Amino acid sequence: MSKTAADLHDYLNTLGIEVKTVTHPPLFTVADSQNLRGEIAGGHTKNLFLKDKKDNFFLVTVEEDAVVDLKTIHTLIGAASKVSFGKPEKLLEYLGLIPGAVSVLGAVNDTEHKVSIILDEALMRHEIINAHPLTNEATTSIHRNDLLKFLEATGHEPRIVSVSAVETTLA
Repeated sequence: MSKTAADLHDYLNTLGIEVKTVTHPPLFTVADSQNLRGEIAGGHTKNLFLKDKKDNFFLVTVEEDAVVDLKTIHTLIGAASKVSFGKPEKLLEYLGLIPGAVSVLGAVNDTEHKVSIILDEALMRHEIINAHPLTNEATTSIHRNDLLKFLEATGHEPRIVSVSAVETTLA
């Protein structure tokens, strides 16, 4: 049975991890969540639940406005082939999440370690990282070092990889 947001917060407390959670109306897209920018400081996330042809699953967490090349990301994350989006059924089975509530904090439900966690290097430059606490009706702010501590406690060895493109403008 998947953990609830309350279970997640209890788990974080047992690890000695302090977080701040703000409740809000359900947010389904990055555009929806951008309306909260003045209220919640830190790096805001977007998550890609991906799979390769050998049914290896990856959760790639990047900054909300990051550009990710899905045609080449497999070479960066260690996938066996090009990747596609994982099915909602597997997202629920492995991470206990539904589309619209995808979050790196879902690792708490992946007790069989079926999903590799990839954190974008640009996101990890933020001291505070914001993610849904297993529901899209709240946003939890967690210190980047505490996020790593949490993932390691769940049995995941997150990989910090530069997966997003850096947009530059010509002067």
